[in-house]
Amino acid sequence: MFPFLILALQAVAAQAAPAPAAPEKEPPRFTQCMDLATGDPVKGQADAIQWRTTGGGVLARQCLGVAYANQGKWAAAAGAFEDAAHEAETGKDPRAPNYWASAGNAWIAAGDPAKARAAIDAALATGTLAGLELGEAHLDRARAMVAAGDMEAARSDIDKALTYADKDPLAWLLSATLARRAGDLGRAARDITEALRRAPDDPSIQLEAGNVAAASDNEADARTAWNRAIELAPGTNIASAARKALEQFSATEK
Repeated sequence: MFPFLILALQAVAAQAAPAPAAPEKEPPRFTQCMDLATGDPVKGQADAIQWRTTGGGVLARQCLGVAYANQGKWAAAAGAFEDAAHEAETGKDPRAPNYWASAGNAWIAAGDPAKARAAIDAALATGTLAGLELGEAHLDRARAMVAAGDMEAARSDIDKALTYADKDPLAWLLSATLARRAGDLGRAARDITEALRRAPDDPSIQLEAGNVAAASDNEADARTAWNRAIELAPGTNIASAARKALEQFSATEK
């Protein structure tokens, strides 16, 4: 329903695994597991499972989630983070909301916005997230709402995200796209400019910059942005979307 935006969100989700907050003092066993989870995630998965069976607790579950995420096993990662969140809540561990947020992020990447929203709702319900973490949680819930097709709810969350996570270019990208879809091209232009200022070499942002320019009948800027998206991400779905978008100008020249 919203192909350009979904492509952008998919690209962002694939770029990095969810990263829950690390414990204040990392035990050597946790460091060992996380090194494997990031450097050799298949071995990290096996190590986390073994550690979990010998009393690794929430840290073993966190490591397992990261190992799954770094293999692109998003649903499994989400499940591991949810298990960590439940165990953390039982043990009065303050990292519980971070685990819920990571689960939500993983569910977005897994393509299940309903489960993503439930997990992020659980993170926000704790009332302990603040600052950037609070902003990122609202951003992730906005992403889930976009995937679910609920643009009104997404706008509410993205506005909150911009209050607390205004340095995140994805927040400005999503805000610009929502504004364009709503026909507010003035806001769309302002917000995509903010996204470009923070991440000019992000192909998903260049793709949307072209979309905003085209919607404003600015062919020159649209061509520039779409060609830049192709240059930055050749052979990707984003490049394909940019090429398809460029075809509209070829059609008008005939």
